Order: sequence, then structure tokens, then C-alpha cells
Amino acid sequence: MATGPSLLHGTLDALVLKTLAGGSRHGYAIARFIEDTSRETVLVEEGSLYPALYRMERRGWIESGWGMSELGRKAKFYRLTPDGRKQLKLQTANWAQFSTGVSRILLASD
Repeated sequence: MATGPSLLHGTLDALVLKTLAGGSRHGYAIARFIEDTSRETVLVEEGSLYPALYRMERRGWIESGWGMSELGRKAKFYRLTPDGRKQLKLQTANWAQFSTGVSRILLASD
């Protein structure tokens, strides 16, 4: 079961930041990494990914530059900044706390 836009919306920034923690990637590679790593549970559409990338770049969490993709095409590559690493730590801690709380509710006995 793939997540819908409403579930993904609150976590996309954290997923992208985590993906870029492993090194710079272009947009398609970011989406593929998330999809492959989640075993196709989390699907990232261009209409969600690129606005998120632009927003994170404006906030100083990532920066971009042009390079060549593995297919020899010009592509915009994104990389994490020091502020992005701090934000990743913060969002990871927030996600852990939130998911623990939700799990307590959903798994509670009736």
C-alpha cells in the first residue's frame, strides 16, 4: 500500500534530507531512492518533490548545482548543508516522538 499525499506531506522534507545525507543526488534519483528503500510503500511524485526541494533550498537546508547524470544528461544535483543536517536531526527526533505517540493510540486495547 503506497502512502497518499496527505501522509507524505508531513514527512517528505525529512525523507529528502535523509536521502541527501548519503550524498548529492538529482531529483529523479532522490525519488527512486525513497521509493526503492521503502519497497514502493512511499511514492514521490514530481508535483510534490520539486516544490519541496525549492522550499528546502530557500530555507538553506540544501543547495544545488548542475552536473551530469549517470545517463550523461545535464541534471540539477542537490546536497545537504550544515543547517540541513541540523534540521534532519530535529525532524528525525520529532518523527520518533510523533510515531511513538500514534502507535500508542492505534495499538491501545479497547
